[in-house]
Amino acid sequence: MDEELLPIGQFARLGRLSIKQLRHYAELGLLVPAYVDEHTGYRYYRHEQARDALSIGLLRSLDVPLAVIAQVLSDTPGVLEGVHERLEVELAKRRSTLAALERVMTEGLPSTPVTVATEPARRVAVATVTAADPEGVGRATSAAIARLRAASSAAAPELIGLFPLDLGEPVAVSVALVSEEPVAGTELNVLPGGRFAGATHVGPYGQIGLTAHALLSWCAERRCPVRGPIREVYVSDPATTPPDRLITHLMIPLEEL
Repeated sequence: MDEELLPIGQFARLGRLSIKQLRHYAELGLLVPAYVDEHTGYRYYRHEQARDALSIGLLRSLDVPLAVIAQVLSDTPGVLEGVHERLEVELAKRRSTLAALERVMTEGLPSTPVTVATEPARRVAVATVTAADPEGVGRATSAAIARLRAASSAAAPELIGLFPLDLGEPVAVSVALVSEEPVAGTELNVLPGGRFAGATHVGPYGQIGLTAHALLSWCAERRCPVRGPIREVYVSDPATTPPDRLITHLMIPLEEL
């Protein structure tokens, strides 16, 4: 056996990884021992493998998945861009969650005036985008809105988000554009009218859940049977309105008793 080989314990200290991690990475083919004694099963590594071991530790500390690390070690170009994008999405979500928590800490659990009104049926063009899970609902909504804006000739189209009461996996998110004429790439449909419980949300879209909580609580306390989808009527243009001044009307269809 090559005298320059290091036993797994010594290599673990050199590469700043645990023996358990080294065994796991060997099973994955990520960092394979240079030599395994066929009689004892002892594993040995070369000094130059320490660079890969240290790189794995560094990249794991940056929350890079092991599958991506394997590509980085094989010098596959551009593989870290996807990780960067995922972390940016997670960071934005954390910031939104923190802002909502700060609002609850300052103002208490959400409570907002609720009104009951009768809405007429409307002809609409509908675009639907499926989110893999509830965390992707925001991106799916933005994609549906972008599709409708691109297809519509209206300067300020009236848009209504339609969200199921139960957010399972996957989640089908629809956005309706009020229109009497067909819109390219969408389905022309009729948005039913009826009695709705409604509340107005003022603030970022990421905090709409607070107003939805208050609206659903109001319905539950009054034993009002509700049905989906929950509607979000987008009053403000986010391109010209600061996030804390965005106005959105939330509406929940009420079942007839």
